Amino acid sequence: MVEGVIFDMDGLMFDTEPLWTDAWYIVLPEFGIPEVPPALPDAMRGSSGDTAYAIMRSYIGQDADAPAIWVRMKEEVHKMLEKGVVKKPGLDELLAFLAENDVPMAIASSSPQSIIRMDLDHGGVRDYFSYLISGEDVDKPKPDPQVFLVSAERMGVNPAKTLVLEDSLNGVRAGAAGGFITVMVPDMIAPTDEIRALYTRECKDLFEVRDLLASGEIDA
Repeated sequence: MVEGVIFDMDGLMFDTEPLWTDAWYIVLPEFGIPEVPPALPDAMRGSSGDTAYAIMRSYIGQDADAPAIWVRMKEEVHKMLEKGVVKKPGLDELLAFLAENDVPMAIASSSPQSIIRMDLDHGGVRDYFSYLISGEDVDKPKPDPQVFLVSAERMGVNPAKTLVLEDSLNGVRAGAAGGFITVMVPDMIAPTDEIRALYTRECKDLFEVRDLLASGEIDA
């Protein structure tokens, strides 16, 4: 069995990625940008900090007030999340399996702490996680592995024996760069040839992750 499991959140645990997409269409017009570049929402997934600002400006202009836009994006998504979240298939079952086997769990998400805590509370799963690491807690966002390495350090586990679960391309890049057992559960973006060369395995849902852990097909 693996020493620990580190979960991404949006798109992996909860079906929240469409909310972030919807928020772009609300927020950008407030900043005088009437059209949302079609590729922008996908390009931004899994990003935060200066990386997110650079991606945003590459699509909507170098003069865009990216930090202010990002603040409004988080406010808008926070408002949407107050209505609750939809769990991804197999989440409860996977969490229960890991808890039964005394496997420690952490969240390593690009979302801010306030949104992480709200989602976990709405989903009724916060008690499973001893460590919640957000994009606000690290200097280098995904695809840099820092958020996963910090999580592993706090958990007291070896990255090479720790499972990272991700749905985003940058998340897979970060997990692989940190030397983790990296499993992709695709949500809104399919893996590319580059990503297939990086991840350990691809699973169709969290039920499959649980089953492969139980059978020893995903192991340290």
